[in-house]
Amino acid sequence: MAKKNARNTRGKIVGAAWQLFYEQGYENTTVEEIIESSHTSKGSFYHYFDGKDALLSTLSDLFDEKYEALLETMAPTMSAMDKLLFLNSELFLTIENTVPMDLLARLLSTQLVTSGEKHLLDHKRIYYRLLRRIMAQGQQDGELSQTQTVNDMVKLYALCERALMYDWCLRGGEYSLRDYAAQVLPTFLSSFLPDPSPKNSTAGNR
Repeated sequence: MAKKNARNTRGKIVGAAWQLFYEQGYENTTVEEIIESSHTSKGSFYHYFDGKDALLSTLSDLFDEKYEALLETMAPTMSAMDKLLFLNSELFLTIENTVPMDLLARLLSTQLVTSGEKHLLDHKRIYYRLLRRIMAQGQQDGELSQTQTVNDMVKLYALCERALMYDWCLRGGEYSLRDYAAQVLPTFLSSFLPDPSPKNSTAGNR
């Protein structure tokens, strides 16, 4: 119970912080406002975070919470490919609507130079666990190719998503991240599909 309460308290702080970051900007948001909005305490805030900058790395937490919520909405009858495209579409919509682009860009850049934990590559995250589950089930059901391992496909999928986010930030959000991903991701993921069965051909003397 204590562990669950701690997770809930931390989650409240993270959720409130990112909502404020989106509404009024990172620089204009204070720790005091985050504490007030999350209905927690100063002691609780500093128990989990050294300061406001430490919250930047929690964007991956925000993504994972979104994936947990989406997991409840996916129909069991959806194919593996449809699940992957659905998750991407909903995540990128969330990014466009709730994550300031400058903070997404800052997170991506700090992950390149940090000597500490690279949160975006943490394979213990819900994000990676869910992807592995979908890929494994897809292979079992014959919907995905057996020529690549589950881990390899997960790495490629995550790589494509990071590339799309990076390009979106690099171009200053001149296009819809969600819509562009909907155009290019199916082509990229087509390599996960089984090779079509060769058609039988017969040659006979006429």
